[in-house]
Amino acid sequence: MTVVRPPMGWNSWNTFGTHIDEQLIKDTADKMVSEGLLDCGYNYLVIDDCWALRERDNNGKLVPDPAKFPGGMKAVADYVHSKGLKFGMYSCCGAVTCTGYPSSFGHEFDDAASFAEWEIDFLKYDYCFRDQNVPGEVLYRRMSIALANCGRDILFSACNWGSDNSQNWIKTTGAHMWRSTGDIFDGWGSIRDLIKKQFALQTTNGHGCFNDMDMLVVGMNGTGNVAKNDSNVSFEEYKTHFSAWCMFGSPLMIGCDIRNMTEETKKILMNRDVIAIGQDPLYTQPFYAHGAKHTEDKFIACRLLDGGDIAIGVFNLSDTPLNYWNCYLTLNEIGIDISSGKTLKMRELWTGDEITVKNEIFRPEKLEPHCCRLYRASVVDA
Repeated sequence: MTVVRPPMGWNSWNTFGTHIDEQLIKDTADKMVSEGLLDCGYNYLVIDDCWALRERDNNGKLVPDPAKFPGGMKAVADYVHSKGLKFGMYSCCGAVTCTGYPSSFGHEFDDAASFAEWEIDFLKYDYCFRDQNVPGEVLYRRMSIALANCGRDILFSACNWGSDNSQNWIKTTGAHMWRSTGDIFDGWGSIRDLIKKQFALQTTNGHGCFNDMDMLVVGMNGTGNVAKNDSNVSFEEYKTHFSAWCMFGSPLMIGCDIRNMTEETKKILMNRDVIAIGQDPLYTQPFYAHGAKHTEDKFIACRLLDGGDIAIGVFNLSDTPLNYWNCYLTLNEIGIDISSGKTLKMRELWTGDEITVKNEIFRPEKLEPHCCRLYRASVVDA
């Protein structure tokens, strides 16, 4: 199975944690379609941990909890598929899952067969309670091989939180996406820290094994399973969160309760121009401007896009304003020499404002703390 763009969808964990059931999944599937999320590219609906009984059956098979999923998992998958969506589930490579349910350690081929029988399309595979005598890369290869031989195309999402230097071996496992960070929480500090971790990881990213910065917390607004003491995230901070995930090419897995999204939440999650940056088929690695005082808190990131455009993101993760003397970009850094007779026409993807770069240098206007600007730039005659 080949996955050509970072997956997009919804996952139950961030809001609901252990509290999942069949009706929730069906209602969420309905909303993914009626709210227009499917049309924007969010096509995977994934249930996380806590869907099974606490023990396998007498044949060693995983059993969906009949109190939560009375129709069985195949019926849930059928309903999700009937909406034009793809269905995903969860397991773990350890002795048990992160919340103590049966995992797939030692049962990889049996479980892959069950997932194929239920017609799932996506498997999130966690890293809790693993056997320390077995290298992580071996555990992920086991499940990857089992999935590849189960008779169904199933996207393999490796969720080991960037542990054990996984950036050095994850592409050997056949995983289609891999968690490069620890868990996200609904707070600005968590969002900021996960963005800053990407500086050291971009050279390990690439087509077919996408760097997963964890699920989105846009629109959670201090509620749900991953709320923290600093969960009072602003609209601008959520914009920065979403912009960074797209700029760095992360999979986009919504974590809020989409049954009651605010208009502000929809404005962020359904910005097609921003989504297009993350879904760009060229999928190049970002590079960074080397302007004065460039830091992990105040920086300009750039990505070459399919067709010749360039994505340019100005990020202020700090608690003080960013001014043009803090951070700037010369066209020469992008690859546009002064002798080319070319410059950039830039459109900001949240406001629609347009500027044309003059004198070979882009100097951002003042940018408040925790905010960003994200541009799509086209090469034009100077």
